[in-house]
Amino acid sequence: MAIIIDDVSHTFHEFLLLPGLTKKEHVPGNVSLKTPIQRYKTAEGMKAALNAPFVSAAMQAVSGPELAIALARKGGIAFIFCSQSIESQAKMVKEVKEHKAGFVESDSNLPPTATLQDALNLRRKTGHSTIAITENGGRNTKLLGILTSKDFWEYKDDLSQTVQGFFTPREKLVMAEEGVSLQDATNLLWKHKKECLPIVDKQGNLKALVFRKDYFDHHSYPDELTDSRKRLFVGAALNTYDYMERASALVEAGVDVLCLDSSDGYTEWQAEAAKQLRKKFGSNIILGGGNIVSADAFRYLATEGEVDFVKVGIGGGSICITREQKGIGRGQASAVMDVARERDKFAKETGIYVPMCSDGGLNSDTQMIMALAMGADFVMMGKYFAMTEESPTAKISYRGRLYKPYWGEGSNRARNWQRYKQSEAAHLIFEEGVDAYVPYSGPLTDKVDVSLVKLRSTMCNVGSLTLKELHEKARITKVSEMTVVEGGTSTVEMLDRMQPNVD
Repeated sequence: MAIIIDDVSHTFHEFLLLPGLTKKEHVPGNVSLKTPIQRYKTAEGMKAALNAPFVSAAMQAVSGPELAIALARKGGIAFIFCSQSIESQAKMVKEVKEHKAGFVESDSNLPPTATLQDALNLRRKTGHSTIAITENGGRNTKLLGILTSKDFWEYKDDLSQTVQGFFTPREKLVMAEEGVSLQDATNLLWKHKKECLPIVDKQGNLKALVFRKDYFDHHSYPDELTDSRKRLFVGAALNTYDYMERASALVEAGVDVLCLDSSDGYTEWQAEAAKQLRKKFGSNIILGGGNIVSADAFRYLATEGEVDFVKVGIGGGSICITREQKGIGRGQASAVMDVARERDKFAKETGIYVPMCSDGGLNSDTQMIMALAMGADFVMMGKYFAMTEESPTAKISYRGRLYKPYWGEGSNRARNWQRYKQSEAAHLIFEEGVDAYVPYSGPLTDKVDVSLVKLRSTMCNVGSLTLKELHEKARITKVSEMTVVEGGTSTVEMLDRMQPNVD
């Protein structure tokens, strides 16, 4: 007969945190939310880490370039979805890497024989107001000058003229030689009151551009997550079909983190894919695996697949119906606690810490906090980010409210059959996700700011200044149905809700 586990499958809604001793040092300003995203030796400490424990799901309705940029600026990371062509996914990754780079490789270049109309067309295509004029219009060829939107008037100048008489020649530019530090480059911009600083090699070839606005952007987002070249962090998902070809293109585009994305990651296919990727790319890539819901699955991927982090959660997402369709899954709280225990046991035995991501079943800030308290190193969310301004879908109005479309990767709309091993057919036989709408919640930065304030405040209540301390000090109690009622506002009347709507 089947093995029956003598345990109830719990959700985050069934638990509460008990306060710990809050000392004078426990104030939000002292709280660090830095958290690992790459396996590391416990004796050496964290390697690659997030500055905020939030990542976005690899979904068509969630993680596009605009959201990836916004989330990286807040210290998290987005995973660009793989249910698209390899070329399209790599292009999205590249768009994020080139958005704000400190040292930006110019992709808006023209030769001196180009016309003002050519410059206008290029500006409209790329959105860049600064155009490098190079010897042959190439990216890394001899710099001749810089043309900006201030150098000509679209409706006054003859657009058939060449740019020759309009751009600022290199003799009048403030430039720096390749190898200059970003700090020194920024100081040159400040000293000479310039907007853009070209970086050239000894032969005069253009290597990069440094912009004044990037300096101010960086100071507006002190927790933004960047690589060694000051480019924004971005992740991308892989399937177990074309993973090698896809990974190669993504690595070339500059991706920072890869994750094998499957509704059930406890498979030989995923372990084999992880081994092959590790064999080709070594430790040069950060590679995640999942999804799983049990201790034995964690140990399998941590040992056989040698993944850097593991995603936990099956069937808990708001648009996921895997449990309903297949009877597969586990309450998210139970899954997180089981895997967290095994992760700590594995670390004690091997000296290797493999981070864990809680993915799904998070319907409020409170539940996100509970997942982290129960042992998750970071949380992955779909609906939370699908509601924001930066998600890829267009807003719609319905009965006076704004909504955004949101569909699961297991829905027919996503056409992501590679994520689900249903049959040998190259399409979905049945849906494991739904197609729906979520209320529009505004800009990502405003939403994340509120969630992070709540998290820091709760950590102070528990008596912890780091997420590691939260894991160790959190005391959690189960709640009854009446406890949930008691904690609400069911016994009072909210007068503002009784007022008629006035336009």
